[in-house]
Amino acid sequence: MRAQLMHSWPLFFGLALMMVGNSLQGTLLGVRADIENFSVFTTGLIMSAYYIGFLGGSHFVPKLVTNVGHIRVFAALASVASTTVLLHAVFVDPWIWGVTRIVTGFAYSGLYIVVESWLNDASTNKNRGKMLGLYMFITYLGMVVGQFLLNIADPSTVELFVLTSVLVSLALLPISLSKRPAPDFSAGETIWFSTIWKRSPLGVAGMFICGFCSATIFALGSIFILQMGLSYKLVSTFMSAFIIGGVLFQIPVSYISDKMDRRTVIIILCMMSAMSCVILYIGVLSSVVIMMVGAFLVGGMSLPIYGQCASHVNDHLLPRQFVAASATLLLINGLGAAFAPTVVSTLMQYMGSDGFILSLIVSFTGLSLFGLYRARVGNTIAMDDQGDTILMPARGSSLNLYSED
Repeated sequence: MRAQLMHSWPLFFGLALMMVGNSLQGTLLGVRADIENFSVFTTGLIMSAYYIGFLGGSHFVPKLVTNVGHIRVFAALASVASTTVLLHAVFVDPWIWGVTRIVTGFAYSGLYIVVESWLNDASTNKNRGKMLGLYMFITYLGMVVGQFLLNIADPSTVELFVLTSVLVSLALLPISLSKRPAPDFSAGETIWFSTIWKRSPLGVAGMFICGFCSATIFALGSIFILQMGLSYKLVSTFMSAFIIGGVLFQIPVSYISDKMDRRTVIIILCMMSAMSCVILYIGVLSSVVIMMVGAFLVGGMSLPIYGQCASHVNDHLLPRQFVAASATLLLINGLGAAFAPTVVSTLMQYMGSDGFILSLIVSFTGLSLFGLYRARVGNTIAMDDQGDTILMPARGSSLNLYSED
């Protein structure tokens, strides 16, 4: 394990810089859109554009990597991502921002594909879980750091856009200069949606709701805070509380889920997520501290649902189907994410911050009720046949770090 880490440090360092830059950019755009007096609905459309681009990248980039190679694709996409950040600062126009967000989503999807395929090649069956755990930790750590960088300069100026561009550009250096050979790459086949739905309706519905709710918070969390008249500095605190909760609860939830019916875990997490949203709403009405506790609990209960749903789907598939199914699951998750900012911003346009919380409560409650229905009519997987939980951030590329052995 130590040897693999020594060889893979450029990969993880580049990943950390990518996540810091992407996290900062996403929240910064929400704040800057408010400063520029963009409507909530317009901001939602801009945020949805990122996920549309991400879906496109997850489909086309694997083919591009196969034809051109990892290093060239990574260098090109990092340059594109770095450039689009600056375009936001130069052209403050919602139409231009929407187009650049599509390009940004496409670029980041490709960057994740390169990093994850490289990490998969660097892992063995013995250390794959530890490497994946480190990948998840660095991903979330970078996201938290990016949130707090929002406070080091005035978001109405160009400085934070320049900083984001620099971070993404620097992420290119360690990977480009790495001596490690590029891995063999195959885009692989996919499994049709209908096949996965027949095997695991709850897993499919869960992946869609995970995408919807995660995108709601990551894309519109800053707007939610600003709609309540709170300061820009509280935006980073709110978003960080959500992410940290997700990090801290991932492993305990995974340990529990490997010892009981996965559907039960998903149902409980959804119910707890809805209750956490209620706590968040109580905080909105009474106390900033309670609101931050609510954000922490929402993250802690909701972010692990992604891995649970992916694991539940895999419990109904053969091991050789895992990688192929991951691409379809990502598409389902991405569709939920693409719809979320537009739908929820429409509610927020007319209901204010209540629309944000209501959309989350309805989503989590609906999934828990569907889970109860499936637990009653669906087939039960024996505990001995239930696989290990997949620890993955609530965002992935079209690749998944599974072992097919």
